[in-house]
Amino acid sequence: MDYTGKMIKCRAAVAWGTNQPLSIEEVEVQPPGFREVRIKMVATGICRTDDHALHGDMKNIDYPVILGHEGAGIVESVGEGVTDLNPGDKVIPLCIPQCGQCCSCLNPHTNCCLKTHINESQNVMPDKTTRFSCKGKVVYHFLWTSTFSEYTVVPVDAVAKIDDKTPMEKACLFGCGFPTGYGAAVNTAKVEPGTTCAVFGLGAIGLSAIIGCKVSGASRIIAIDINSSKFEKAKLFGATDCINPNDFSKPIQEVIIEMTGHGVHYSFECIGSTDTMKSALECTQLGYGTSVIIGGAPANAHITFDPYLLFTGRTWKGCIFGGWKSKECVPKLVSDYLANKFNLDGLVSHTLPFNRINEGFELLESGKSIRTILLF
Repeated sequence: MDYTGKMIKCRAAVAWGTNQPLSIEEVEVQPPGFREVRIKMVATGICRTDDHALHGDMKNIDYPVILGHEGAGIVESVGEGVTDLNPGDKVIPLCIPQCGQCCSCLNPHTNCCLKTHINESQNVMPDKTTRFSCKGKVVYHFLWTSTFSEYTVVPVDAVAKIDDKTPMEKACLFGCGFPTGYGAAVNTAKVEPGTTCAVFGLGAIGLSAIIGCKVSGASRIIAIDINSSKFEKAKLFGATDCINPNDFSKPIQEVIIEMTGHGVHYSFECIGSTDTMKSALECTQLGYGTSVIIGGAPANAHITFDPYLLFTGRTWKGCIFGGWKSKECVPKLVSDYLANKFNLDGLVSHTLPFNRINEGFELLESGKSIRTILLF
């Protein structure tokens, strides 16, 4: 049926407030506005960032809201002014847009477009209105993506067209998890051949960081997690050592320093815990170690550390979406995947129908999942 220019009614998982299960509701989705596209979602992943928002641990989120930011779908219709996308295109909504015009987009050293949620609200479309409603109430967007809906509306600056041959249940991983971890190693840290690395947290982002370290030629990759059942997957992707902090009586950074002699060259924090961020920094070599923060900490979290950790020469860096300029780089990453430059099969631990979304969050919170993919 052709819905072009018409409102669509469909299922969506609505968060009516914090610390409540998501509710599968019938929502109304308006046609796309100027330079917007409406997308029929095919698959979406559940990420820790969604969990933070669900529990009120993200700043500047309005409720009710449709969460979700790691998805893949097919363009259903396009708004006025859209010239580079057409109905039927396979696409990935981008939680980090690329407007191509702001000072960040024009700077080759950053991908943090000034239209990101960090800088301005993405709870509404650029015209400051929403495209969602439910039971007569306005429903807000999340990071401009809102992939927990059968149909979503996204500004064109936050949509990447991908190869038609891409399997959609894998394509959604390129909306967050894989580019974020992989890029942290190859772009942000710029891991060099023959070096040692430590990766804290073995979810989809941590495993993707391991892939990046291995591709970059790291000679030793130490994987750290409190769930030892994830070690088999970590070794599959390239980890040489796997350690569980609960198996030691001393801080894990001391264990890593003893294992390596003087600490690792690079470390990656893929959890979002300020305590782990400090451990990741402290386990690097004191004169030239680099530690990259990938995991997003809860709102209002603060970190205290000894400044001498940096005074001696260490580097502490942050990383958002792996440093990739999203709109131009995501299609290239997908093409590399289709060319078998990396294997992502082990990143998906569970596949569920969309109506079991709350079960997917339970798997995430219990530590049993690496990445759960929901199919519409």
